Amino acid sequence: MSKRLVLKELSRYDTGTYADIIYRNSILYSDEMAMKCGSESITFRQVNERVNSLIHALSSLGVKKGDVLGMLSWNCLDYADVYGAAMKFGYISSPFNPRLQLDELDYLINYSETNTLFVGPQLVDLVAQLKPRIPKVKHFISFEKPVPGMISHRELLATFPKDEPQIDLREDDPVFLFYTSGTTGVPRAALYTHRRSIDNTRRFAIALSLEQGDKHIQIMPLFHVGGTSNFWGYFFVGGSNVIMPQVSFDPAASLQAVQDEKATDIHIVATHLAAFLAMPDVDKYDLSSLKRMFYAASPMPLELLKRGLEKWGPIFLEFYGGTEDGPNVSMLSVKQHRMGIEHPEKQHILTSAGFPHIGVHVRIVNDNMEDLEPGDVGEIVVYSKAVLQEWWHKPEETKETITDGWVHTGDMGRYDEQGYIYIVDRKRDMICSGGENVYPREIEEILYQHPAVHEAAVFGIPDDYWVERVHAAVVLKAGAQVTGQEIVEFCKERLARYKAPKSIDFLEALPKNPSGKILKKELREKYWAGKDRKV
Repeated sequence: MSKRLVLKELSRYDTGTYADIIYRNSILYSDEMAMKCGSESITFRQVNERVNSLIHALSSLGVKKGDVLGMLSWNCLDYADVYGAAMKFGYISSPFNPRLQLDELDYLINYSETNTLFVGPQLVDLVAQLKPRIPKVKHFISFEKPVPGMISHRELLATFPKDEPQIDLREDDPVFLFYTSGTTGVPRAALYTHRRSIDNTRRFAIALSLEQGDKHIQIMPLFHVGGTSNFWGYFFVGGSNVIMPQVSFDPAASLQAVQDEKATDIHIVATHLAAFLAMPDVDKYDLSSLKRMFYAASPMPLELLKRGLEKWGPIFLEFYGGTEDGPNVSMLSVKQHRMGIEHPEKQHILTSAGFPHIGVHVRIVNDNMEDLEPGDVGEIVVYSKAVLQEWWHKPEETKETITDGWVHTGDMGRYDEQGYIYIVDRKRDMICSGGENVYPREIEEILYQHPAVHEAAVFGIPDDYWVERVHAAVVLKAGAQVTGQEIVEFCKERLARYKAPKSIDFLEALPKNPSGKILKKELREKYWAGKDRKV
């Protein structure tokens, strides 16, 4: 019997594609856990076999390379199969936000030209209503369990062979469509190729110093560009992902998973950290295995971060980026967080987004693409091999977004002479009050310093005199009592008076998307209804 030619087998697929990573890990880490969700776990060999079976199944249905695979589901193991099939064969994966309404999903599924739609069990009834409105979808496949009128994903995996399919895959083949949050209008999809996405995946692994055996608690949704990017970053190095299946974020379940799995990593946003720290029994969880608790997708208030650092020490990292940027643009490292704690004169760097990633160029420019000096506020533009290829089917918007290879992020920022980048706010969120530019994030940082404030969001609302008035929506900590005027005065003592909120709403909770980002659009809507401005 001839010996297995392992190195030759490892050379089967192009090194610039995800097919190479999936196959490589199936050989080198064959029987080690790759993914887990609930009580079900699969090895790297099983990941490859499931992906192969799905490719054979889709081919039998006439689904071709370049066709779009839509996913409408909450996090589950089956979700990763679809990503894997797209990555290995040359389909384009198109994940949709399951919180969207019928009209929104109707638009996105038709806009994406989805050929085959994979559906999670909680969304089956919604898709039944959608079916007459999405005639281009040829196949509906149900995750996890059989559903009348749909093909069963699990039955496909059990029926079709596990052997390697015949593929023709190249680095410049498209692989992902990721959608903008839609806070300023109709969503659009950023198209990524293997070459671009692999560049980001490599840099993510390097930035975190990931190694084979690291274990990540996946609480971010797999339809989110950051959640997906980081998920495959762990897979890239032979690390494992523990997928949290909950429809909504459960802080206790997340910390319990860290403890039970002896996880090394968890990706959070600011609202997750606030929820952890608000738990009265948070100290009962053993988080000593954590190497990194990294945050991204929304700004992290300094006071909240300091409380996290006091609780768990310098295990925090920050990533900054966006749907069209790769997504990772800059990083504030564990070492830099430690520096901000240990040296009070350097604490300001904790409010920064750190340095540009290796392989990423960042500039702060004015409306004429002229570079600004340190300290001046302008738009952040990004250049790297990992930025989007284009906006799907939107050539004019692609031209508006990309100038000589530089991507306009729509974020306003500044930088210092050391190269630290400071995110001031979204360009569209800037408030122009009485002729003065006001950046909500600066005010939110002050609000989080108030001992009674749990969460806060600042935005502009119409005003006959000021044109726009600075307004804050505030959630108080359990049992706390404070008046709106007291909060306003608190801000006036710490900010220029024109920046202080002129009105306050107290709410039970702030609206958030599944990744935990506060939805200012929903907060603004009632104030701007019937006005010219689009929220």
